[in-house]
Amino acid sequence: MFFDTDIGGVVHNLAYLRMIETCRTKLATEELNMDLITMAKSGVFPVVLKTEIDYLSPATLGHQLTITGKLESVGKARFHCVFEIHAKGIETCLVRCKQSLAIIQTYQDGRPPKPQRIPKTWLDQWA
Repeated sequence: MFFDTDIGGVVHNLAYLRMIETCRTKLATEELNMDLITMAKSGVFPVVLKTEIDYLSPATLGHQLTITGKLESVGKARFHCVFEIHAKGIETCLVRCKQSLAIIQTYQDGRPPKPQRIPKTWLDQWA
């Protein structure tokens, strides 16, 4: 989109983060069975602890971008997702991203979030 670029037509780093956020949400709902309604009702959410991004080559206005994401690893308290952004007609990867996440239980009374263990089904499937 035009608003994702600067005056020179180069995609902003913030736009990549928004695209990664969208991909991660789809990954959570489609692959990890964490649908948004259930998360909102239960107060159990994945939260990003760390994001590492390598900007390998710029995308520019008019590029059709494809973002892929997958669960890379699962531990007892954290899990890691990786993402790649490619542009149609360009062979090389433009952006690589790795995120570390944890699951928390929110509180309604203002207390800080309580960390949760990774679900056993995840450990059985991806660890």
